[in-house]
Amino acid sequence: MSLSSGRRRVPAVIFLFEIIRLGLKNLRLHMLRSILTALGIILGVTAVITMVSIGEGSKREALAQLERLGARNIIVRSKKPPETTQSAGGGRQSYISRYGLSREDIKVIQQNFPDATAIVPTKSIGSQVLREDRRQVSQAFGVTPNLLKVAGLRIARGRYLTTDDMDARAMVAVIGSEVAREMFPFDDPLGKTLRIDDQIVSVVGVLSPVGLSGGAGAALIGRDINKDVHIPLTTAQTAYGDLIIRSQSGTRTITEVAIHEVYVEAPQKNDVLLFADLLRRLLAVRHPDLNDIELIVPYELLEQAKRAALTWNLVLGAVAGISLLVGGIGIMNIMLANVTERTREIGIRRALGATKLHIIWQFLVETGVLSVIGGLMGVALGIVLSIGIEWLVPLLPKAPVIGQLFDANVALPTEITLWSIVLSFCVAAATGLIFGIYPAQVAAKQDPIVALRHD
Repeated sequence: MSLSSGRRRVPAVIFLFEIIRLGLKNLRLHMLRSILTALGIILGVTAVITMVSIGEGSKREALAQLERLGARNIIVRSKKPPETTQSAGGGRQSYISRYGLSREDIKVIQQNFPDATAIVPTKSIGSQVLREDRRQVSQAFGVTPNLLKVAGLRIARGRYLTTDDMDARAMVAVIGSEVAREMFPFDDPLGKTLRIDDQIVSVVGVLSPVGLSGGAGAALIGRDINKDVHIPLTTAQTAYGDLIIRSQSGTRTITEVAIHEVYVEAPQKNDVLLFADLLRRLLAVRHPDLNDIELIVPYELLEQAKRAALTWNLVLGAVAGISLLVGGIGIMNIMLANVTERTREIGIRRALGATKLHIIWQFLVETGVLSVIGGLMGVALGIVLSIGIEWLVPLLPKAPVIGQLFDANVALPTEITLWSIVLSFCVAAATGLIFGIYPAQVAAKQDPIVALRHD
């Protein structure tokens, strides 16, 4: 210790400890007011963590669905153009639609993309899938064995199609999980038969459930893959041809599409955009304006989804940050009222030798403690709320009264991120200190004589 102006200089550690002790003592004396003062910070931090976790969870789910389509894939799909060829005959009208990819298109793609890891065509067949008295609109496709790997599918039971099935034009099928559930509710589908229109196929495998029944993935592929039925492409071409006939309300629609879609898999992700650009230009020559085909590039959509998610997180963070600002204003308001209430105490301390710096530090410690404790409580509440939302939302359809307002598959995935916790806590602590500076300065500027006379 050293002496200065005849006084003993107190070590900084002891001084700081004493200031913190006095600050905590004042907060304990007004416990309820302290909690209410910190409430704005608590709710602000909770809002930041919860909203960011919802945004991150939604981004994760959207990106996962896009990844399932294959980040290295380019999907070229036949689509019905605005105008189609029509012909009429007899007492019924027949509409013949010819559009989309041809077998010649597939040959051209194969010739111009020798470096592609895989080129997998698929062919839509049939009008309905039937078993006994159960039926559903056909989602049957002729495919090649490579589709399993390229589309990221997995087998739950049995096996997938093989090159031997292709060579033999075998009447075998691999069905999606929903087809297995609807068509074989009480039986093992393996070895059983299905009818696709008037053709009978034997089930040799069942696909694992695919999470594309809703959301970004389903919107891109245009269907629920879990309701697919896959047969060998050679079988589809031989048994069904290119015409699909559907009759409804006296109108018969005939669609002629040789190839429904083709998957082109690039060797690396870095090649995807180049492949997509070349493919667009190549097909534009054979399909002017690409009016009867469309290209789906999951990699492009992944990048777009990431940018959209970043923007969404910034918006959510800004909205939640307003709560922190309100909490800081609340602290400043209470502390200003506290200065007025403790004017006489400030005067006594100043008369006993406390400097303006001592008074400032005392008030800053109190606001700092309020904001830090509020931040910690907000972090805990935000984590619990984020976990609770993901667990609770799927239960809402089963709830009485309000259950009917929600879809059976409703979900709200969340993902708690470390950066949101650290950022919200630091901002909360800084907000409390910043908004505590003005009340501290007001307290320090009190005239000791006037303060001692204050009642």
